[in-house]
Amino acid sequence: MTTEEIAHALKLTAQLMELHEENPFKIKSIANAAYKLDKTNLDLQGKSLQELEKIEGIGKGIAAKINELQTTGNLKELAEMVAKTPLGVIELLKIKGIGPKKVGQLWRELEIESVGELLYACNENRLITLKGFGAKTQEQVKKQIEFFQSNAGKFHYASVEKFALEIVEALKKKYSISLISLTGQMRRKCEIIERIEILMAYSGDVNIGELQNNFGIEIKILQCSENEFIAELFESTATPEHLGKIPGYKFAIAASEEEIYKSYNLQYIEPELREGLNEVELAKENKIPRLVEVTDLKGILHNHSTYSDGMNTLKEMAVYCKELGYEYLGMCDHSQSAFYAEGLKPERVLEQHKEIDELNKQLAPFKIFKGIESDILNDGSLDYTEEVLQSFDFIVASVHSNLKMTEEKATARLLKAIENPHTTILGHPTGRLLLSRPGYPIDHKAIIDACAANNVIIELNAHPYRLDIDWRWLQYCMSKGVKISINPDAHEKSGYHDMYFGTCAARKGMLTKEMCFNALTLSEIEAYFKDKKNK
Repeated sequence: MTTEEIAHALKLTAQLMELHEENPFKIKSIANAAYKLDKTNLDLQGKSLQELEKIEGIGKGIAAKINELQTTGNLKELAEMVAKTPLGVIELLKIKGIGPKKVGQLWRELEIESVGELLYACNENRLITLKGFGAKTQEQVKKQIEFFQSNAGKFHYASVEKFALEIVEALKKKYSISLISLTGQMRRKCEIIERIEILMAYSGDVNIGELQNNFGIEIKILQCSENEFIAELFESTATPEHLGKIPGYKFAIAASEEEIYKSYNLQYIEPELREGLNEVELAKENKIPRLVEVTDLKGILHNHSTYSDGMNTLKEMAVYCKELGYEYLGMCDHSQSAFYAEGLKPERVLEQHKEIDELNKQLAPFKIFKGIESDILNDGSLDYTEEVLQSFDFIVASVHSNLKMTEEKATARLLKAIENPHTTILGHPTGRLLLSRPGYPIDHKAIIDACAANNVIIELNAHPYRLDIDWRWLQYCMSKGVKISINPDAHEKSGYHDMYFGTCAARKGMLTKEMCFNALTLSEIEAYFKDKKNK
């Protein structure tokens, strides 16, 4: 089992234990371990029971459960609770805004055993009579169910990319073909995927039933002749809107996709861009810029270590960053208000800064910058006193609490943080979690305009579950002169590799190297931070 699957099993175990009102201390222990594993995706493969017991935050009891999952693929305790819980009730645990206790209450008091029954109960106003619910909670639950149902059968691009590429290789080998490619949403590298589409130049029968599909995602095979392959790839990659904007477009055999665009007097349009927005209009005037690439990125900003809720030490994070070929690292552990993530008290900030100074001597010319992910408090002010804020090289300001806000409240809260002279980067602006949480509503134009006026960078959080700011706003950012920082929000070393997914999203938004903040060299970003502090 993967670490992600183990974390999911432990989380479900804790949820069902809470649902059935079992020992709260045991529940908390399992839930904390699940959270830690899910946040860090620590590699557990091949670890013995004794090695598992030594992992911080795991302990003997949890280690035994992990070992059982790894060796048998099951957890007896979880299986027993699943057996005594209706499947529909387990499904209810996926609805945001109602935890296991409330699900238990709905099940026992209203006999609700499915998502459909819960939505019906909301429409019948049956929740407002329950203790701890009320009209506002009922309305929120209804919205979350609608969001949950609209996302059924959808997947994060990052979760299916490896699987999709493996299918392509398997088909290529099995049918001895060379002309085969991912197409559709996968080739456009959309952040959310509904199906895997594969185009292959092959006329015989293709049996995909033999392919192991643990995801349950739809796999669609498109077939064509060899001489039609390029034209079919071109057509199946693009959205209908993209094709509809090409004047007089009709299917035609071609030697390359470049040739197709050229035949319509259009600049070549990268697959990621073929969404039917404004890319064709720009291509008519040869105005599509060179898109940013992972190799353009010189440093990794916004990362966490064991000082807060990360899995690797500061030194481990720094050394690995250097090994990957980057010039600098920005450490941004959580600030003190994020108590749930062991946010840094002022004395811990001082301790970390001393360690950074020592490591910078050892690792030069590679440099670690002293950053913090400062919570944007409810009134829009930043966590910490003026003196502590002044001690950092740069500050990522993010909202982590009180997420249920109106657009007016959320926008005002962010605007105040942006106007704070200590704010360097606005972190994950909407707080969204793709397929899980829609994020609080904000006036994007007002926020971007304020960042332009206050010389604040906007983060494109590269974690594939966030990808926030949404790529659709990047052109507006660039038009206002607002730079974008592709940040992985890494909580362990392997999190650095999410820079790839952030770059995929950035390319969809036409981000250029020139407008990517962390494409600056060490000397350039050092000068930027120094100038910002002096001002």
